[in-house]
Amino acid sequence: MMKGSKANVVEAIGNTPIVKLNSLAKDSICDIYVKLEFMNPGGSTKDRIGAYMLDQAVIDGDLKPGGTIIEGTSGNTGVGLAMWAAVHKYKCIFVLADKQSQEKIDNLRAFGAKVVVCPTNVEPDDPRSYYSVSKRLAQTIPNSFYVNQYDNLHNRNTHYTWTAPEMFEQTQGDFDVFMAGVGTGGTITGCGKYFKEKMPNVEIVGIDCEGSIIAHYKKTGEICEAKSYVLEGVGEDFIPENYDFDVIDDFEVVGDKESFLMTRRLLKEEGIYAGGSAGAAICGALKYAAKQTKKKKILILLHDSGNRYASKIYNDDWMSDNGYLDSSFNVQIKDVLNDIGKKSDLHTITDSATIGEAINIMDSKGISQLPVLNSQEEIVGLVTEKNLVKPVLMGEFQKDDNISLAFSNKYRVVDKNLLLESVGEALLQKEVALITDNGKLTDILTEIDVLQYFSKKGHV
Repeated sequence: MMKGSKANVVEAIGNTPIVKLNSLAKDSICDIYVKLEFMNPGGSTKDRIGAYMLDQAVIDGDLKPGGTIIEGTSGNTGVGLAMWAAVHKYKCIFVLADKQSQEKIDNLRAFGAKVVVCPTNVEPDDPRSYYSVSKRLAQTIPNSFYVNQYDNLHNRNTHYTWTAPEMFEQTQGDFDVFMAGVGTGGTITGCGKYFKEKMPNVEIVGIDCEGSIIAHYKKTGEICEAKSYVLEGVGEDFIPENYDFDVIDDFEVVGDKESFLMTRRLLKEEGIYAGGSAGAAICGALKYAAKQTKKKKILILLHDSGNRYASKIYNDDWMSDNGYLDSSFNVQIKDVLNDIGKKSDLHTITDSATIGEAINIMDSKGISQLPVLNSQEEIVGLVTEKNLVKPVLMGEFQKDDNISLAFSNKYRVVDKNLLLESVGEALLQKEVALITDNGKLTDILTEIDVLQYFSKKGHV
């Protein structure tokens, strides 16, 4: 074999780097370091448990030659299992919840695996849930092995025997806090147990998401009702057997929106292309750091790659459609107009006027759009310079034609008290926002006004 090479792709798993965050943590009392687990060959830390659990299943006699591997997964564990299966020639069936990104589903199918998609918003013991469907498939398909990463203790053993020792060797134990997003419980428990044995004073802090029951259970010992959330790979609606809460000191809980925005910032400010759980973990770490009175070194495990979220977190349309816009858009339109010092020197024309009159007003006032009002001063249309030039040049319109022939439909009527995000899509579509106050037209908001506002606020 060539010197320095690996026997196969599975042997390339591990030895992922640790890097320091600079921009995102610049105002923090703590130093924050992240382990880039998405640099594993399958794109996530789940490559480790996929290989380890299946190796152990072969040793234990649970996975036999020619068998079918079955697992319920949020996508990443499936890739780790599928990669091992491709090398060792096994078949795979994966069951996913329908909130998982299309990229994850496509990745698994690319390996030749069969994929079953189940509804997200059902209880774990509902026959339609991906937990129930996975178990049922394993019971009905001959020579199959249900991996069950939630209750398979080889999950947490992976991190106890492999991931945590690797981090300890890389850092020589020079950190005060270890943090990771929680789901199956394998990472936080396996790493936490190892670090506690090696470093008695280390703090182990999990990152849970709003809607999950894990953090609440740790703090109260009670299982509360789970609520829906969009984050993938973080949180649970039941308590998997991989958890050992004795090795977890505390939790930070984060929401979908702040996690997604932080994920995008992680790429723009640190050049780290990671998934939503990474943004969640960093949000949690910054919240934790803000509570500290002395400097600490925080080490975070970042689970997976941003490649699996290109159609969601990194897609502007998806972020906008789901209300995850940057807080810069959470400002009222009237405040935008006030901040840029725009004077309401509004010019309009009546619907009984002619095209010639409209051209004269636009020419004399140096404006490019002219709202059209009826006799009750209601907005009935908009005339723009662009809409007039070609028809006038081609002789389609005459100067004495009624202005209604030249109406543009590229406008949106919005109240000044609405948020800027309400017209964001309209402005992207080159529409003009006609601003009203109690139904009366008061101003016009254009793309240049928004750019001027963001420039003044330092966002451009």
